[in-house]
Amino acid sequence: MDILAGLNPAQKEAVQHIEGPILILAGPGSGKTRVITHRIAYLVKTTGISPRRIMAVTFTNKAAREMKERLQKLLGKVAENVTAGTFHAICARILRQDGKPVGLDTNFVIYDEDDQQSLVKQCLQDLDLDPRQYNPQKIRNAISYAKSQHLTPAGLASQNSGFWDEVISRVYERYQEQLGQSNAVDFDDLLMKVVQLFEKHPEILEKYQSRYLHLLVDEFQDTNITQYKLIRMLGGQHRNVCVVGDPDQSIYSWRFADIRNILSFEKDYPDARVIVLEQNYRSTKNILEAASGIISANKKRKQKKLWTANTEGTPIYVVKEYDEQSEAQFVVNEILRLTSSDGIKPGDCVVMYRTNAQSRAVEEAFMRYGIKYRLVGGTRFYQRREIKDFIAYLRVIHNPFDNISLARIIKVPGRGIGPKTLSDLTNWARDNNLSLFAAMKAVSEGGGPGFGSRISAAVTGFYKMLNDLIVDSQQLSIVNLMDAVLEKSGYRDTIREEDDGEERWENILELRTVAMDYDGLPPGEGLSPFLEQVSLVADADEIENKEDTTTLITLHQAKGLEFPVVFIVGMEEGLLPHRRSMEDGGDELEEERRLCYVGITRAEKHVYLLHTARRSIYGASSESIPSRFFDDLPGHLIERKGLPGARKHLAGRSESRTRQRYDEDSGINIADLLAQKRQAQQQPREMIAVNPGDRVRHTKFGEGQVIGIKPTGQDKEVIVAFEGVGVKKLLLSMAPLEKIP
Repeated sequence: MDILAGLNPAQKEAVQHIEGPILILAGPGSGKTRVITHRIAYLVKTTGISPRRIMAVTFTNKAAREMKERLQKLLGKVAENVTAGTFHAICARILRQDGKPVGLDTNFVIYDEDDQQSLVKQCLQDLDLDPRQYNPQKIRNAISYAKSQHLTPAGLASQNSGFWDEVISRVYERYQEQLGQSNAVDFDDLLMKVVQLFEKHPEILEKYQSRYLHLLVDEFQDTNITQYKLIRMLGGQHRNVCVVGDPDQSIYSWRFADIRNILSFEKDYPDARVIVLEQNYRSTKNILEAASGIISANKKRKQKKLWTANTEGTPIYVVKEYDEQSEAQFVVNEILRLTSSDGIKPGDCVVMYRTNAQSRAVEEAFMRYGIKYRLVGGTRFYQRREIKDFIAYLRVIHNPFDNISLARIIKVPGRGIGPKTLSDLTNWARDNNLSLFAAMKAVSEGGGPGFGSRISAAVTGFYKMLNDLIVDSQQLSIVNLMDAVLEKSGYRDTIREEDDGEERWENILELRTVAMDYDGLPPGEGLSPFLEQVSLVADADEIENKEDTTTLITLHQAKGLEFPVVFIVGMEEGLLPHRRSMEDGGDELEEERRLCYVGITRAEKHVYLLHTARRSIYGASSESIPSRFFDDLPGHLIERKGLPGARKHLAGRSESRTRQRYDEDSGINIADLLAQKRQAQQQPREMIAVNPGDRVRHTKFGEGQVIGIKPTGQDKEVIVAFEGVGVKKLLLSMAPLEKIP
């Protein structure tokens, strides 16, 4: 087949540029996955490069699967030789093969967020730190941030600028010790340890550099500092680094993605070719013009002009309702209307929102009318209790030194080992620098803590049962091993005796179905890849399109998806943009604008932007102010719906002019309220004189220490480490700060 057939000129240029670095700026719906896969096919079929010498990195397993499926169609069986996967999956593979120099055996386990949280709590206990004073979630986030910046515990300690940082450094150091003892890594370690491996062992780096002649990276705007280091190292020899991304869709700074990576790519690679993909194949002209109007107000971006050969389509529907209940009712009514008269299916529709709490009113309305819906971000399959329990059994069998998993299953099902016994075992193991499994072995041999005969018998019985299953794991296929675990542990009977036991048992059977993909491997070889797969599953990987089911999803999770009909609810100041972004000097507000842009560009045919006159959320009810992002919508694109007086087609009017007239219908002059709010926000405060090391107090974040100051125009950006909150960047003229002794 002709690899270039059906590509537009810009896509062809991106596919055919082979030598040297290349930056592909790909607007939403511009066919970037098509470009990446056709570029790989071109490298193999036209230039004769072996598929073994190509690495393609994605950010989700779903994107990796789609890429592999397309490559299979383009290249046939040889596509299997292309290294394609997520950053985490590829790094896990490298560490399985070459991780011993950084202290990892091949059977290491990967801790998810719950496991990490449990480990942080254990570390706080070990260090005699009160979890009520030192929030485990915030400490876990601080450790993750340090790793995203490629900071070790020692590196973080060297930047110590106050008591909070000192606490983080101590917990981080203990956290890493415990991971090492458990032969475990967290998600951030998968990346960081590969970079450390390459830094400390250049001969291993050279092996991978020599192998991979071409490196392709999707969603480059979402990379953090550690990921960028990894990319530069892997591509350091041949420099055939192709990155694809869009600064306008950078919405993950809270995951420590650094937009500077894509904005500065040309500085790091001055000889890079830059190609812009501007033709959109997904959306109507009106949707693209609306999205362009929203994003054009941002400063940190690369200019591009999206266009499409599609029709103009319907207007952008701006919908005002009285409160969140009537807002949800409008969504229900419109879905029912579209599905009855416009040939739209319920599965073609998505409801997006800024925060998970907003889904409640929508869910209630859907349930009242019997509309099937899928809530993305609720309790995921792999986070359900029975699945976590069962996987914990398998992880301990695979790696008996996994203390977190062992502590989870030692009481499941109940076997006469209570919290005090577990605590005594854990403390004895810590004092003797042993794993929990080794402590149980000591008890079975008549040593360990001084337990009575009944407790010693219970611990010994559990230890011997695990040993039997470890032997089984080398002799049985993965599915037969799972059956043995359910039988010997007694977990099957325990689950089925619960009130919702049948549903939980069905989930166990579904996990067994997943494992069947590995059942053809020789005994002892299916467990490791199975555990790795389930450890790396993300929310977006579990989304399946069903014609009769509407999707409810946050804007962050919607990235990479597309739907014929998009509803964005809660387009109000404080929600979108979120109130936290208003504390920032501009970066967070720009990200909120990008979030809105991402939401709108998921749509193919229809966009509904909803806001309310009043909203009850987080236990309080108040008047709502329409989002400032409405001001950037071209007025001729808008059609009003909702409250009386709103059903006029306002062609040719600007949003800022029509909003005041529109909101007078409800007796609330929103335009004036918004103007007053902005004036208050923009009124500069007298800048206090602060220097690094000074203690300050913030009205929201509490007390902290200044760790850095940077000039920005006529203002200054002050970087403060707040106790219990973390590091914040604030504009000195705007931030409600006071200096304290």
